Amino acid sequence: MIAALRRMLAARRPGLVVIDGPSGAGKSALADALVAALPAGTAELVRLDEIYPGWYGLDAGARSAGRRVVAPHSRGRSGTVERWDWAADAPARPRSVRPGSLLVVEGCGAFAAARRAWPAAVLRVWVDLPDEERRARALARDRGAFDPWWETWDEQWRRYASRGRPAADADVSVEGGRARPVARHRPPAIHGSRLGT
Repeated sequence: MIAALRRMLAARRPGLVVIDGPSGAGKSALADALVAALPAGTAELVRLDEIYPGWYGLDAGARSAGRRVVAPHSRGRSGTVERWDWAADAPARPRSVRPGSLLVVEGCGAFAAARRAWPAAVLRVWVDLPDEERRARALARDRGAFDPWWETWDEQWRRYASRGRPAADADVSVEGGRARPVARHRPPAIHGSRLGT
């Protein structure tokens, strides 16, 4: 799967890879593996988990990533990750994202963060698993911290997924660890997203 993504990166040479899908589907593991497989220092990873402003912040996190990270990066400028301190439930010290490297943005809502990016400059990867499997994985991963918030987050996720139909914009679909290119019958949407990015 990583080899296939590397071949696509070599062929298309995008400046941005966005990895989207529901919680527990494997987005973080895929992003980690992809960045590790690239030459050191050539990719910068931004996780939306570090941006969402709390458990009600899926849409706000995607908007922030679009405005503060993706948009500047697409113009060759430094971006700013407006970080969130989950333990303190408050904003954390922001960090910079350097220009000139491949930017990998991973998390629920990543496609919305890249909505205004030029389609040819973006590789969109959709990661999914059956609902029960991804729920079990997400709750086990967070050792109880996610349990009381699963329904709140999943409801936001479902609204996002039904509102914009992000899976339809994917270039690559990954399910159960298998990647397949998506046959595109129309270009990806480049209009302003329904999230306002």
